Amino acid sequence: MIVRIMGEGQMKVADSHLTRLNVLDDELLAQIESGDEAGFRKTLGALLDAVRELGEPLPDASLEPSELILPSPDASLTEVREMLGDDGLIPG
Repeated sequence: MIVRIMGEGQMKVADSHLTRLNVLDDELLAQIESGDEAGFRKTLGALLDAVRELGEPLPDASLEPSELILPSPDASLTEVREMLGDDGLIPG
């Protein structure tokens, strides 16, 4: 799966890591729904760190279509809520 972190670039993440990323996505969604800003910040950071750790960066010149777009680390809870709708960030 090709994942874009807004403002950073693209990473290729193996499908075998989706379960781990989905756990973080579910936590993030719950924190957004409850308005837990501190939990949101912590979990968004953990999700982005996991993608960076598990993924292989694609060259900047690569123009692969992203299957998933994650917000930048400084995105607000409101901005991410608007991105999500009710679906979460990671496809189930």
